[in-house]
Amino acid sequence: MNDTNKKGFFSRKILFGTSIGAAIFFIIVGMIIWAGFNWTLEATNSEEFCISCHTMEEFVYPDYKKSAHYSNRTGVRATCSDCHVPKQYHHKLITKIRATSDLYHEIMGTISTREKYEAKHHEMSQGVWRKMKASDSRECRNCHEYSHMNAESQDPDVAERHEKARAAGKTCIDCHMGIAHRLSDDFMEEEHEQYLNDEVDCEQCHKNIEDLM
Repeated sequence: MNDTNKKGFFSRKILFGTSIGAAIFFIIVGMIIWAGFNWTLEATNSEEFCISCHTMEEFVYPDYKKSAHYSNRTGVRATCSDCHVPKQYHHKLITKIRATSDLYHEIMGTISTREKYEAKHHEMSQGVWRKMKASDSRECRNCHEYSHMNAESQDPDVAERHEKARAAGKTCIDCHMGIAHRLSDDFMEEEHEQYLNDEVDCEQCHKNIEDLM
């Protein structure tokens, strides 16, 4: 092998080795970035992260702590992400991207005081309800599913209402709007007016209707 052929041979080996090395390097870097990205997704699902914002800790979290999703007889707790973050990856990613708007409003102080929060309370609640209704209460049904319910073990009135809701094509959030967070003061006016227009019987939501009299 003459000098020219030797140089060409070694050049090809160097080029090949460099290409393999670069490919391995980018694969490792990509794996690190992907792992870091997924770690971030999971880290931002924690309850500690959710309530790290002033508005969440002061105005939203106290309501949640009074709910059955926080404390109940069975000791099973549904955290913020269980109800507000989808488990399916693509839905989760979309939710995280949309949630960046919350950071903007936190920085801008949109609901930084009790007065500001209450003024936006009903509007924000309606936004969450629309998303849950659009997904057929997907996150609710991770734990609560019509087909998995044992009607015989339920209160007869509850079982009847569940059956009526299923027959009418209703989803969880149609009835359980205040299950984890206090309903706004505006709810009584707007939502009840709508129920009256739809001629919905009070007993469908209020079991002991005489307690309201």
